[in-house]
Amino acid sequence: MSAPQVDRAYRRWRMRILYTLIVGYAAFYLVRQNMQIAVPLMLRDFGCTRTQMGWVFSAFPLVYGVGKFVSGAVCDRVNVRYYMSTGLLLAAFCSVLIGLAPSIARACGGLFHTVLSPLPFIAVFYSFNGLFQSTGWPPVARLMTNWFSPKRLGTYWGVVNMSHQIGSGIILVGGAWLGQHFGWHSIFFMPAAVCALISLFLLENLCDTPESEGLPPLEVYENLESSWKVEKEESSRISLKEIFLRHILPNRALWLVCLANFFLYVVRMGFFNWAPTFLQEARGSSPIGSSFQSAFFEISGIFAGIFAGYVSDRWAGGRRNAVCAVFVALLILSLLLFWVAPNGKPFIDGILLVVIGFFVYGPQSLAGIAGAEFGSGQAAATANGLTGLFGYMGAIFSGFGVGLIIDHFGWNRAIFFYICCAAASLFFFALNWSQTAQAADRK
Repeated sequence: MSAPQVDRAYRRWRMRILYTLIVGYAAFYLVRQNMQIAVPLMLRDFGCTRTQMGWVFSAFPLVYGVGKFVSGAVCDRVNVRYYMSTGLLLAAFCSVLIGLAPSIARACGGLFHTVLSPLPFIAVFYSFNGLFQSTGWPPVARLMTNWFSPKRLGTYWGVVNMSHQIGSGIILVGGAWLGQHFGWHSIFFMPAAVCALISLFLLENLCDTPESEGLPPLEVYENLESSWKVEKEESSRISLKEIFLRHILPNRALWLVCLANFFLYVVRMGFFNWAPTFLQEARGSSPIGSSFQSAFFEISGIFAGIFAGYVSDRWAGGRRNAVCAVFVALLILSLLLFWVAPNGKPFIDGILLVVIGFFVYGPQSLAGIAGAEFGSGQAAATANGLTGLFGYMGAIFSGFGVGLIIDHFGWNRAIFFYICCAAASLFFFALNWSQTAQAADRK
């Protein structure tokens, strides 16, 4: 294959991978954030406390975080085309089971002549959903690092990262409409049907590596240096043990990103899980209004990820953590304004949620890039999975922990808790201020 043919093929596959990953990962959110839309309706139907519902929220990130870490290690050694499409299909099936949970609880209760709450069944099905959801992002990390060089990875990663907000925005608005007209069960059934179709789209459009399409490896095509320039033979021989001993355990920069991500995710998932309920109960918003306001939080992240990636590539010289630290400092200021904002002002709430979403999703996107880069080309998905594991361990506290705070101390204390977690995230990002992937490689 001639050089011009290789260039054309790389451009074509890069574009195809970008739009396929955006559509595919957005679909994962259709059968993930539908739970948050249904929660206010579920609380009324089931008569449970916020702490009890918080345990359901916490079960998901516990399974998802561990699953994402394991998935990252597995994803470095399998064909991501089949891996990602199968994971989405199984996540859609779990969404159907959540919608059927009351019927399943009644059927099981009839066998034992008792009345069973659907909440434990929902927790189990949502946990399995978390397991299959964990197959979504590690393939993205692997494909992006296989097809895009470090000098452009931040910008393109930000483009793909907007799939979070696209999926969230669609389900926040569409799910609220479904719940109002057809009940909370439809919030789980309809998105599952859409995701089943998109899983076929992933199967048809994704590929694995440039080599699988008869193209030279990225490190050869881009003439890369540092740990990205590894021989294919060595990459195929390296064991999981070697990945941990050589690229993970001694990697101080990676562990600092993980700790920063832990606290950042408390804030991100706190708003992700509780924003619709908070806006209805504490700020007097309607169900549809709270969903639109929550969508603002997600949609602003589209621009945040792209902007943060561009800034880190163009002006910060690859110093992802320095950009993250600036974003989180501004996030703390935004949270303070949200904390003292008056009730009954939906326009102000909407504006502040846009600002908070921007300063949450910027560093959230860059933390994933930094984790993948610090892990090197051989362990990108594993390192990204470790970063995600820490993030979702933090998200556990945004479930039952925030629910407990709300039940005992009110919503204001929950916002203060987010401010403290953002400050801790800023501290760990700042410790990594000048670190780049190339500097980490030399250590």
